[in-house]
Amino acid sequence: MPRPPASVQLYSVRDALDADAVGTAQRLADIGLRSVEPYGLTQLVDVLEPALSAAGLSAPTSHVTLLGGEHDAAFAAARRLGVQTLIDPYVPEEKWTSRDAVSAVAAELTEVARRAADEGLTVGYHNHWWELEQRIDGTPALEVFADLIGDEVVLEVDAYWSAVGGVDPVGLLERLGDRVVAIHVKDGPMTRDTLQQQPAGQGSMPLEAILAAAPNARPVLEFDAYAGDLFDGVAASLAYVRTLGVVTEEGGA
Repeated sequence: MPRPPASVQLYSVRDALDADAVGTAQRLADIGLRSVEPYGLTQLVDVLEPALSAAGLSAPTSHVTLLGGEHDAAFAAARRLGVQTLIDPYVPEEKWTSRDAVSAVAAELTEVARRAADEGLTVGYHNHWWELEQRIDGTPALEVFADLIGDEVVLEVDAYWSAVGGVDPVGLLERLGDRVVAIHVKDGPMTRDTLQQQPAGQGSMPLEAILAAAPNARPVLEFDAYAGDLFDGVAASLAYVRTLGVVTEEGGA
């Protein structure tokens, strides 16, 4: 099956989005994007719904808190925005320190995923560095988690944080296989200093090999922070992934 079109995590332009959601969505569309990945979906859906509609942008994936009883509100927001895959973006570091703790997270997210399936939705998880840095019997906690979740749960691998956590993202993607439905694409010196992040293709990440290791996963461009102009950075990242054959819309480049 062909790779889904590229998207951008809206957290990258969060300050601009807060100031002018309609204008920000249009600037992303003007860059050439047709899909975005919201964050904080339940809190921002009222703002995002008219902004994305006006710019002709879709939101096939979104970050949103799903654990701790938050899933019903997330499902309702997803229906309004047309989101297909809801991705929990954050489980704190202390939840990844033992097999029992990881098992508890896996069990809860799997139950949420089963409820989501009844709504026609898919549920996934997005990593930071600590899920890779923390080892359980020598195995990165994220991979332990991947073995414990049900088949209903998918993964969005942040390749940059994988590298920061000390795990080769190419090998990780190869091991996780088809359950990876999206990859956060960012570049830089592979440190926790987010201000050093760079547009895709301008840092130390082996992005061509990363994308090749998960040929069916959606590339989601992202900056946690950037010292330059963020819209220029997104445009440069998009131009780079296009050179690798990534498209921005169905049937287009």
